[in-house]
Amino acid sequence: MLTTLASYRLISSNLDRSLKNTAAEPQVARESEYYLSHIENVKSIDDFLSDYKVFNYAMKAFGLGDMTYAKAFMRKVLTEGVDSNNAFANTLSDTRYRDFAEAFNFKRYGETTTIFDRTRQGTVDRYVRQQVEENAGNQSEGARLALYFERKAPDIKDAYSVLGDKALLQVVETSLNLPKSISLLDIDKQAKLIGDRLNFDDLKDPEKLQKFLTNFAAKWDVENPTTTNQTPTLLIGQTTSIGLSSDLMTSLQNLKLGGA
Repeated sequence: MLTTLASYRLISSNLDRSLKNTAAEPQVARESEYYLSHIENVKSIDDFLSDYKVFNYAMKAFGLGDMTYAKAFMRKVLTEGVDSNNAFANTLSDTRYRDFAEAFNFKRYGETTTIFDRTRQGTVDRYVRQQVEENAGNQSEGARLALYFERKAPDIKDAYSVLGDKALLQVVETSLNLPKSISLLDIDKQAKLIGDRLNFDDLKDPEKLQKFLTNFAAKWDVENPTTTNQTPTLLIGQTTSIGLSSDLMTSLQNLKLGGA
């Protein structure tokens, strides 16, 4: 039985090989081939939402696989884009929606949206990385969290970046010995509590990031002694398993879910 740290390092230190092997897995290869051969035919939001396999693939690539049923919600995300500060995606605390709307920016580029690399091979690369992390989670949820944090670390600007992502927050809470009860505090107080204990510039330094994740891995195993190699909680990219954020819940309630 590997520890969280050993599982994480085994993948992280051989990431290129892990990505290559995962991309070659028959199911992943078939899904990627289908996506690449059909995404070029997507010229509108309607085209995107109507091709179930293409849309699902793209959603999973951005860690939104659990939200593929909410097509009315995602239509609003895509329709409003990201150019306006008041665009729907920009009002959500979860930055995955903003990333998705930026990549598939029909608002800005119209029918040429899918000609860019970010919507083609860039999305495939994201999908494969997601699959690597998911495979890791089948053995150790802590390792999956560490890999996810490592991937997201360059984009973490402040405490609010952490608070907007429940997976990042779990890593930070574990590493800094923060109680789960901090979620009961005002958002600004939560941000200050994290900001006082974590230097976000350190996360841009590979050595300091590794030290941070090593600390997380050790504490994760102490706190989760019987779950290291059990079925993962699917925290990452699985909003429904951890509860919907208040802004997302409100938005969903105001939309007819499942609409095309």
